[in-house]
Amino acid sequence: QGPISGVNKEIAVLQCHGDCDPLVPLMFGSLTVEKLKSMINPANVTFRTYSGMMHSSCIEEMMDIKQFIDKHLPPVD
Repeated sequence: QGPISGVNKEIAVLQCHGDCDPLVPLMFGSLTVEKLKSMINPANVTFRTYSGMMHSSCIEEMMDIKQFIDKHLPPVD
């Protein structure tokens, strides 16, 4: 609830959303990403949408998540 400061302002965020989600409309995802960008470094916020995807996942989304993890987290031995 408090302000975001320090290293947390530089956290990387990947938000994914299907453009056909009947449970959480795309508009809410868009509003959420704009709120995030106002709280942390907007350059570190990535918003991906997936055509035809409902409240589920798809191969393209999973590949985007894998790339995000590979880029931002250290490898596990």
